[in-house]
Amino acid sequence: MSGPVVGIVGAGAVGQIVAASLVTAGLPERLLVVSRQPGQVQGLAADLQDLAHTARSRSLVEAGEVADLHGCDAVVIALRTDFKNTAGQDIRRGGAAANAPALGALARELRGYGGTVLVVTNPVDLMARRFAEVSTCSRVFGIGSNLDSARYRLLLARYAHVHPDLVRGHVIGEHGDRAVVCASTTTVGSRPIAIPVRTVVEDLQRRPALIRTGIGRTRCGPAGAVLSTLRKALGLVDGIEELSVRYGDVFLGIPLRFAGGKALPCLPSLTRSERLRLDSAASSLRDAYAHLPAHTERIAT
Repeated sequence: MSGPVVGIVGAGAVGQIVAASLVTAGLPERLLVVSRQPGQVQGLAADLQDLAHTARSRSLVEAGEVADLHGCDAVVIALRTDFKNTAGQDIRRGGAAANAPALGALARELRGYGGTVLVVTNPVDLMARRFAEVSTCSRVFGIGSNLDSARYRLLLARYAHVHPDLVRGHVIGEHGDRAVVCASTTTVGSRPIAIPVRTVVEDLQRRPALIRTGIGRTRCGPAGAVLSTLRKALGLVDGIEELSVRYGDVFLGIPLRFAGGKALPCLPSLTRSERLRLDSAASSLRDAYAHLPAHTERIAT
């Protein structure tokens, strides 16, 4: 039985790390790399071929075109247009106006695609919705809340002095300033948390800035989230991922339980305060989406 074929759109910093992670793990039998810059995509494909050989990976890496993506089982979108993010708050939304037309153009070329699409491009909740609505693809997931959730569990485990696998908890809503920590249903070793959640949340909010200050952009965390999600979305393993999907008339992060590649929402019970924060995030995303530019420009990867 042949393995999955995965395409990745975007050969920049994030796309490179995501692609390298997939090849190192040997997840795709074929990895198709797509970019608007021929020299960049050819160079990345060659570098990844070297990686596959030295790491004894089974993955066959090829440079391709957008049209070739229709033959993939899954497509990862990590494109980013050239822009300077000057936002002082809502940092992840800083590229919305620049990236939305590119996502729309790509979505038109992939209209009717029947595989799984993972959107990494920020602001991920808005970009996942844009891609889903323009492409009419039914399996579009935004990577973001699962990274927030992983960070939350990691930080909480450090405070509790336990292994992260003993922590159960979700961060949902927007991947950004309006993320909602589900503290009421978080457990450590099957027991309710007994440490100050506010301290953990403050550390969680500071973590992206720590990474940006040190290396300029988050790269490795999203790559791990893509790898974990692809394994579940392709039916290789079962489990839960917090992903941005349609929630009413917006896209935002909620937990999804994957079984045999099929995803079912499994939103935990929320307190009134948590529900209000989730509704507030949805309202803010609804307003932000209404102000996105029309998707009429060229693809930029």
